[in-house]
Parts: sequence; structure tokens; C-alpha cells
Amino acid sequence: MSVKSGEPIPFPLRRKPVPEIAPRRRGRPSSLADAPGLPTPAQREWLQRGLDQAGGKLPLFWDDGRRVDSRTIRSCLDQGWAEPWFNNPMKPDWLVCKLTAIGRSVALADEA
Repeated sequence: MSVKSGEPIPFPLRRKPVPEIAPRRRGRPSSLADAPGLPTPAQREWLQRGLDQAGGKLPLFWDDGRRVDSRTIRSCLDQGWAEPWFNNPMKPDWLVCKLTAIGRSVALADEA
């Protein structure tokens, strides 16, 4: 196939199949808290993991090795459910936290 100068280059049309659009779910997304002032599922799980640790230390990583999202940690700090424990000089961006008394009661209330 020869193309003369000035003519557009013929490209084959590739049409990708369009996947069906999923219907919108009604109601609240599962990642949101049930009501204002209550923890989200991720926050609840993170706080509950501190119940079994010495001093209420909250983990930096989930069981599967993923790092806990800093937004989850900062939100719990803002709510007063967790407090900074100490600064890690080797990893200053890591927030090492522990449960507060309010956080412990929130985690215990959600556990039941």
C-alpha cells in the first residue's frame, strides 16, 4: 500500500468493546461511617487492632503488608481516638500512634 504525500495515513479502526456500565448503587458507600462521629470500617479495624497490643500501640501495616493509609491515621488523631506515641527518627513520615481512652471505648463499643 503506497501513500502519496499530502494524503492521510490510513490507520485501521480498532473498536474496543464497551463494557456494560454498572448500575448505580443506592444508599451509602461501604467505606463511609454509619453516622457522623462514628469510625469508618477502616478506622474501626485499625483501632480494634490496638486493643491487643501493649500500651494500645496501633499498627503501621495491615496484616497483608500494606501500609495503613495516613488519612485513616490522621482522621483518628483529629477525632481524638489516637494520639502520637513517639517520633521515629529513622522514618519521620511514619505516624506511630497509640489508643486514647476515647479510642479504646470506641473500639470496644464497635467490637461488641
